[in-house]
Parts: sequence; structure tokens; C-alpha cells
Amino acid sequence: MSDVIKLLPDAVANQIAAGEVIQRPSSAVKELMENAIDAGATQIKLIIKDAGKTLIQVVDNGYGMSETDARLCFERHATSKINQASDLFSIRTMGFRGEALASIAAISRVELKTRTSEDSMGTELVIEGSVTESQQPCQCPKGTNISVKNLFFNTPARRNFLKSENVEKSHIISEFMRIAIANPATGMMMYQNGQLTHQLEPGPLKQRIVNLFGNHYNQRLVPVEEKTEIVNINGFVVKPEFAKKKRGEQFFFVNNRFIRSPYLNHAIEQAYQELIPEDMFPSFFIFLELDPEQIDVNVHPTKTEIKFQDERYIYQILKTTVKRSLGRYNITPTLDFERETAFDHLSTTKGQAVKPPSIHINPDYNPFSSDPKGAASSRNLTGRANPAQWEKLYPEQNDMPAPSGHGKQATISSDWDDLQEQDGKKQFLQLHSRYILAPVKSGLMIIDQQRAHERILFERFLFMLENRKATSQQLLFPENIHLPESDIELLREMMEKVKAIGFEISEFGKNTFVVNAIPADITENESLQDVIEGIIENYKKNKIELRLDVQTNVARSMAKKLAIRHGKTLTQEEMLALTNSLFACSMPNQSPAGKPTVTIVGEDELSGKFK
Repeated sequence: MSDVIKLLPDAVANQIAAGEVIQRPSSAVKELMENAIDAGATQIKLIIKDAGKTLIQVVDNGYGMSETDARLCFERHATSKINQASDLFSIRTMGFRGEALASIAAISRVELKTRTSEDSMGTELVIEGSVTESQQPCQCPKGTNISVKNLFFNTPARRNFLKSENVEKSHIISEFMRIAIANPATGMMMYQNGQLTHQLEPGPLKQRIVNLFGNHYNQRLVPVEEKTEIVNINGFVVKPEFAKKKRGEQFFFVNNRFIRSPYLNHAIEQAYQELIPEDMFPSFFIFLELDPEQIDVNVHPTKTEIKFQDERYIYQILKTTVKRSLGRYNITPTLDFERETAFDHLSTTKGQAVKPPSIHINPDYNPFSSDPKGAASSRNLTGRANPAQWEKLYPEQNDMPAPSGHGKQATISSDWDDLQEQDGKKQFLQLHSRYILAPVKSGLMIIDQQRAHERILFERFLFMLENRKATSQQLLFPENIHLPESDIELLREMMEKVKAIGFEISEFGKNTFVVNAIPADITENESLQDVIEGIIENYKKNKIELRLDVQTNVARSMAKKLAIRHGKTLTQEEMLALTNSLFACSMPNQSPAGKPTVTIVGEDELSGKFK
């Protein structure tokens, strides 16, 4: 039998390795920008065309490379970061495996120009599919300029599995933002299809976060800082009232390397416990500084997973630090037993003495008197007049039910049947500002007001999108909203549908949109910034989890954000309109998420409760 095991050529091995290291264009962006950071660059320029499929170019002013290094850096396992296995336990650089450039060169056309400060001439190198086509001297500034063209040109299966341009662009922006947050002292620029989208000047961390996510974050950030023998923690958390429905803005960095850690995420969520609803997630930008010997970064090809030696201690320290920061900046409620607040409401006019309160008692007061004058002249201790004919406010004793087992008494009005059909309208009761109750022939109908309104708005918005019959209300003063770049791409993606629903919105400078009109379903006292952010958050969540088409996704996201919330008190007219609109829907029994909107407790079931 002949030998069947063969040594793969380097080009084939590099293509196989590229499947793990370079999964999409954003992976190449991450590797190239991290190389620029490791090279000591103070200015980095990222140029993208067609979401990275046509061109990914990174220009930096770092140390640069010699002619030999420029050729050697594209070989497998060639790196300047480590020399021996023990160096893995003292890694401070972003890269160390020596696989990224070899993998990129195997699946694209790479053009490299680089020069060190000691050399008068630089080196130009062209590689396509791991094959070096040319290497020659060139004139170029100090640093490195690397261009990756036609990514995955020789692996068509991988190229065909790439998502839409907007999706790939959002992944690239996410990688750019992670590196930008981790290195606020480095100036960065980003161009997309010839347009400058980000220009970040060197500065403190807070300024970098505000530049990336908008000026409104300036008031949302709460600083976090702690130094211990195990770990040093610094960064910012976002105030609880600005929690979001998705883990979009949660950033952990260990020794300036972005990581994902559900365990540490749980520590942050525990610190926010009882400050935010259960279905909301806090935003944070947390930096952990540890001894490299206490962690292992060589776990996953993308280097976003880390093993900690003392993970439980870090969990407790992180949780306590965040909780203390929220309390220190008066985010959590506190009790001060030393301060007397009983007289805070008193105010005096200049030159006027404070008069002590007095109590007036009328010894002749008769609460059962039917004389309007007597009733009006007598006052209770609160200073309010007792109403005449007070007996009419309460039903006769014969109409009162027996006390319930919980010690509460329910009052049943003797004219309830008349109120049911008063003015030809059905009458309702609202329970806990959440449920609408109404008697029906078969028993008691219970409606969840928020889910019902979501169903109504969802079908209304779908009708508008399909028939282009939106109703808008013009704003007296146009309002500007500021969004991070990742959200801007999503808003551009659904802009046509958003306008079809009734928004008049257009771009107005960097990361800013101006709103001139809003759908009739939005009240003018609502914050448009919060409305738009909420719609985008819901859209993002539906897109990832449910993979809905754009039209259905926009309708669901709008309905979810604009529906009335649990806790809102409704009038009889509002409950009537809500109920009528619900049963006019094509699917009144379910919310857009498939949850029940209405249920009926049968008369037999009610009777069984009293047996």
C-alpha cells in the first residue's frame, strides 16, 4: 500500500488557517489595525470600499519595517511579538501568533509599502494568493501602508456566504470602535467609499466615547475606578435610566484587548439589580488591568476569549466597584438619618417672621348635617370643606358585599348595569394600570393594554407601509438627534420604511439627523432621541434573533416602542377606543410577538372561586 499522508503546501495551509482567523472583512480590519497599534502608531487611517470586499487599507505612522521584515511578515508563524513559549505568559501586544498576515495574503491581493525612520527608501511588496509578484524599493513616508484587495477572491464559497453590504459594514464599524475605545491616545480616521465617517483626535477616554456615541453621552457616564492587588479597574458605566433592550454597548477590555465574558457581564448586571427592569441591559466601558501571567489569551483564534486565574475574585471586585460608583454619584437611593427634612418646604418673605401652624376646631360641627352652609363653614383638620350630601357618595349598606378574606371591601355600585350601556358605550375597569376589564356574556374579559396596543400599531404601520398612506404632524421646531455610527447604518437601511410611516427625517452633518415631522401616533412631549434609539434597538434585536424582512421589522419595532406602557392610567374613552381598535384587527388575540392580548375568565370559573 502506497503512502497516503502528504504535507500540504504553504499556500493551502494558509487558506485553511484563514478560515479561522479571517472570517469576514471585519476580521482583516481588526488584525491590520492591531498591527498598527503594536507598531506604536499615533495616527491610523482606515479606508474601506464596498464593505471591505473591494478594498481594506490601513495607513499608520508606526515604526515601519525593513526590506527583510516586509518579506518575512507574510510567512506563517513569523512574528516580532514573542520568541519562545514562555513569552505567552507576558504578552502585552495585541498579536503574537504570526498567522494573520499570512492568512490575509492567501485569500486576497496585498500591496504593502513600508519604511523605517532609519531608511531613506521604503519597500513595496505585492502578493496575490500567497504568491509574491513583486518587491522593489519605493518612496513612502515612515510607517506602513497596507492594502487588501478582492478579499476571498480565490475562496468563492466564503465570499458567497458574506452578508449584505450594510451588515458587513456594521461589523467593520464595530471592530473600529472597539480599537478606538481601547486606544484613546491614538488619532484615528475612517473612510467609507471615499467619504470620511470618523475623525477621532487623541484625548481622554470620556472624550473618545462621546465622539463615538454622541454628545448626549457626556451626561450619561458614571466613572468607575478601583485598584487592588489582583486587578485594577477603570472606565465608565452608563446611568440606569439609559439601559437598553440589547447588549449593544457593553465593552470589556483586559490589558487594552477587547474580550467577551458572560461571567463578568453577570457581575455588572448584579450591580444594577433593582435599578433597571429585568429585560433591560446596562451599558458600560470597563478596562481591567492584570498581570499577564494571571491570564491566558491563547484560547481562541480571534483572541476575544480569555481564561482568568482568579475569575471569582475579579467578579466580586468588579461587582462591588460598579455598585459603589452608582451609589457614590447618587444614582442609587440613600437614606440620611442626620438631616432634618420636615421644614424643607417652608419659605419666608424678607422681614416676615415664620408663624407656627395652628389647628382650628369647630365644637358645633355635625358631619351628618344636611345644611350646606353648616357643612361649608366647618373645616376638617386638613383645611378642606366637607361636601354636603355625602351619603350619596356611598351605596346603601344592603348593597355592600361581605368582607373578603384579605380584609378588604369591594364596593359594587347599584347603577353599574345602567353605566354599562350609558350613552350607548361600553364601560370598563382598569386593574393596576395594566389590564382592562369588561363583563361579557360568558364571564369576564381581561385585556393586556400594552400588548393590545402593540397589535393595533403593528397592523396600522403595516398598512401604511403597504399602501403609503401615512399621516404626519409637522414639528413647530425641527429637532436634531445624534446617533453612533453603527446605529446610523441601521437607520439608513430602514430609512425608506421609516419615512413611509410618517417621519420626515434627513441627514444633517456628522452623526446627526434632523426630524421635521413625526407620525401622528407620537405625542410631541416624547423625546425623539429616545423614540428613534428605541426603534433602532428593537430593529437590531429583531434582525438578529428573528431575521425579519425590513418592512415587518420596522412595523414591529415602531409598535414596540410607541405602544402605551404598563402603568399608564386610561380614561373610559381611551379604553373604549383601544378595545374597538383591537377587535378591528385581523389577529386581535395575539401581539406581534405571538403572546396573548386578551383572555376570558368564564362564569363557571368565577363561581368556582367562591365555593
